[in-house]
Amino acid sequence: MNCIIVDDEPLGRQAIQKLVHQTDNLEAIGSFNGAEATKAFLEKNAVDLIFLDIQMPGVNGIEFARTIPKTTLVVFTTAFHEFASESYDVDAIDYLIKPVKLERFQKAVEKAQTYCKLFHTDHANSNIENITTDYFFVKSERRIFKVHFSDILYIEGLKDYVIIYLANQKVITLMNIKTIHDLLPKSFFVRVSKSYIINVNNIDSVDNNTVYIGKNEIPIGNIYRDHFFNEFVTRKILGK
Repeated sequence: MNCIIVDDEPLGRQAIQKLVHQTDNLEAIGSFNGAEATKAFLEKNAVDLIFLDIQMPGVNGIEFARTIPKTTLVVFTTAFHEFASESYDVDAIDYLIKPVKLERFQKAVEKAQTYCKLFHTDHANSNIENITTDYFFVKSERRIFKVHFSDILYIEGLKDYVIIYLANQKVITLMNIKTIHDLLPKSFFVRVSKSYIINVNNIDSVDNNTVYIGKNEIPIGNIYRDHFFNEFVTRKILGK
């Protein structure tokens, strides 16, 4: 998988370049200090993954991400936590806080590699079917999986795919997140951002910006926050 690095700070670019060199099956093919030079490169080259800073002069990273080709994945790299929710509204696959540790960097790359394989594989017939009150069947990688609602921790969407996260596995299928959300029971499945649906029965804890399910941290989007808290959290708090 190839990648490029976009950061207005030379030290920021060097730090990511070092992490790329320490990561297998990842090759940096460009390094840029802003959106204009990056856009020119993307017009002539196919890029699998962009490590993109957010706060840059001129066009910032989130604005620029809206213009990136559909098959190019984005991982934001920033020193600021406050852009996390907004980053998932532009289909970023991960959000790394500087200074980025190698283990966290490689976790983001593994996720990107999974999606990259999807974009180069024909899954035109993958979908969800035969939904009952307790389970459904989903086509994924030439197999049909039976998925119980109660086993779903959360669902992540990126572009035209969704990943259904279960306790011991994940199932990937060709379907956008709005379509699968429309098929799920609204009594305990709720969309908390543009990219995530959660099973409220499996929540461990929440704060104003994040839902915690096991070791997983799911960001809450600004436009979904009030509905989530009003319908699924606030009215169920004891001892108010």
